[in-house]
Amino acid sequence: MRAFVAVVASLLLAGCAGMGTPSNTDNTARAEMKNAGGQPVGAATFTQVANTVRVVLEVQGLPPGQHGVHVHTVGKCDPPDFASAGGHFNPLNREHGALNPRGAHAGDLPNLTVGPDGKGRLESTTELFTLGNGPTSIFDSDGSALVIHAAPDDFKTDPTGNSGARIACGVIVKK
Repeated sequence: MRAFVAVVASLLLAGCAGMGTPSNTDNTARAEMKNAGGQPVGAATFTQVANTVRVVLEVQGLPPGQHGVHVHTVGKCDPPDFASAGGHFNPLNREHGALNPRGAHAGDLPNLTVGPDGKGRLESTTELFTLGNGPTSIFDSDGSALVIHAAPDDFKTDPTGNSGARIACGVIVKK
């Protein structure tokens, strides 16, 4: 039994070691986040592992509190209101929010918590969109953007979760 546990542990560790730095750049993407004044406020990385995309967002210089975060349908971030990013990424035509029985949008992500120092970090995974090909790819003909909103997402109100104005935006690009 001890030998079996050792073998399983070593296989798990080997698998985790391989996940740290993907060898194939087609499975990674990045978004440089900017505020309405065009100043950088952080960055997000997206990593595809099998059917799951890992999203890591790190920000600074944002108002303290919780903020809704969503992938939007167009890879465009024209300030000051970032309306050019379109609506939430929703290729399967669902309603907004994980708490909505007819949801969620593919671009719905958890809230970002920003501390009193203006810094925040969000780590999440999703199987609702992909960096690859297909109907749920965020790399369709007009791309996609990551948007941070002024208020928290309530995870149920269609179409935006009552998350308010767009305060930061970054076009998602393959690395």
